[in-house]
Amino acid sequence: MKKIIDILKEKVSEGFVKAGYSEKYGFITNSNRPDLCQYQCNGAMAAAKEYKKAPIAIASEVAAGLTGERIFEKIEAVNPGFINITVSGELLAAQAAAMDTDEYFGLEMPESPKTIVIDYGGPNVAKPLHVGHLRSAVIGESVKRICRYMGNKVLGDVHLGDWGLQIGLIITEVKRRHPELPYFDDSYTGGYPQEAPFTISDLEEIYPYASGYSKEHEDYMEEAQEATAKLQEGHRGYRALWQHILDVSITDLKTNYSRLDVEFDLWKKESDVQPYIPDMVQKLKDDGLAYVSEGALVVDVTEESDKKELPPCLIVKSNGATLYATTDLATIVEREKLYQPDQIIYLADKRQSMHFTQVFRVAEKAGIAAPDVRLDFIGFGTMNGKDGKPFKTRDGGVLRLQELCQMINEEVLNKITENRDYKEEEAREIAEKVGLAALKYGDLSNQASKDYIFDIERFASFEGNTGPYILYTIVRIKSLLGKYKENGGVLEETAELLEPVSSSETDLYLTLSKYADAVESAYTELAPHRICQYIYELSEAFNHFYHETKILAEENGKRKASYLKLIGLVQRVLEQCIYLLGFEAPDKM
Repeated sequence: MKKIIDILKEKVSEGFVKAGYSEKYGFITNSNRPDLCQYQCNGAMAAAKEYKKAPIAIASEVAAGLTGERIFEKIEAVNPGFINITVSGELLAAQAAAMDTDEYFGLEMPESPKTIVIDYGGPNVAKPLHVGHLRSAVIGESVKRICRYMGNKVLGDVHLGDWGLQIGLIITEVKRRHPELPYFDDSYTGGYPQEAPFTISDLEEIYPYASGYSKEHEDYMEEAQEATAKLQEGHRGYRALWQHILDVSITDLKTNYSRLDVEFDLWKKESDVQPYIPDMVQKLKDDGLAYVSEGALVVDVTEESDKKELPPCLIVKSNGATLYATTDLATIVEREKLYQPDQIIYLADKRQSMHFTQVFRVAEKAGIAAPDVRLDFIGFGTMNGKDGKPFKTRDGGVLRLQELCQMINEEVLNKITENRDYKEEEAREIAEKVGLAALKYGDLSNQASKDYIFDIERFASFEGNTGPYILYTIVRIKSLLGKYKENGGVLEETAELLEPVSSSETDLYLTLSKYADAVESAYTELAPHRICQYIYELSEAFNHFYHETKILAEENGKRKASYLKLIGLVQRVLEQCIYLLGFEAPDKM
């Protein structure tokens, strides 16, 4: 299905040819002066140089030749040489009708679907999810849904940190507290308990304690490092304890991610890729890419086009230990082997930009990633409090993600029960859906790379550019259509979408038609905020139309049927968009 802007381009290009100029000048843009027109063509300005003619003269010729075409409500040349275009109601109605019958509302699917792996989440085991994990989960889930909606095979991978010093610290502390456990008896040959000797609450206390204690006691740190080494070498008891840590942690992580409506296809771990590391490192050596510098093995990544020299990528430390870069490179090896991806997308704090630049360059130089594999990094900013600093608890501690969700749910609950009586269970169910929308939209409406202020009162507001406002718009449409059916009305599938008769209806049609552009830009730019921008504009357009139009009181049957069909289409488009953002609307608010 052609978009309006493409239809206009074809017609205006014909106009340039008809007037004796090249069709290449018939390019169309959205108007930067919506008070004057809806679309613009600035091609006459460029054509003037080639044809040595005043831009306004060229624009006038083209506009005159197109006057009377049915797709234009108005087309005119204005100084110094712009062509201003207002499309006809006939075209708007036809476009909406085509959207209504199309599964993807006019969105063109890519000809060649891709296999895409999206690496997001990235929590370490034995640690609770906190506010620092929010952006990766929320943005990654939306990017995954957008890419999948565009017809691609998409695998979302949580990529757990489970192989580093934090495991050694936990093992050391559990041993200190419970030395009698069989995991620490090297002579023990029996089976280990099925049930873990700790709960997730225990782990959440054990790790911070062990981490803090190790920083003040060198002997304790050395013991933890030794435990880490033994685990990685295959110590039987430590491996069993590590499996307990994994099982308990993953169960908790799945519960908390579920609260965010975030679901991973793969629960891969750093430990999974350890077998790939020796051969990969050897290949880097054999190919002459890796060399020893100050006892460590490194790979140069600086390229001629760089304005300044980049630090080399550290592969193996002088003590023989591998690093995050090593693991990330080995992960690409594994993904190539198991999934043959066309694209791998990573989400992490933007402060890790240098790390991913190094990893990507090594992967490309070493052929670890196939030549046609696209590697992308989405670096996100921090979520800050009103003081401009990273969001924390009132006493300055790190806020758990579960607690953040509870905070915003309670704020929403208070708002929805202020003026309406709900049964408690129903109110809390609505509050959970609206709270999730408030949280996710509050994050996703910002460009990923930007820091933003977490303002719970603003995010939970039912007015302005917020998740609750978007949901309230959808619920308002549901209510209108429901009231119509309750009064005996039947929604006609064959009803005709009529040309708009008011400026607010025209604006609603026009905004609706921009759906494909919004989703396409969100997909190509890996930018969910594009969809947020679109649905806010669409919600604003609908509510303006709603306040100016007596939809259910319309006496003309065909006009009423057209209104109802139009707002039903708006509802479906909005619901599709919020699904791509990762939340859903309740039936009432």
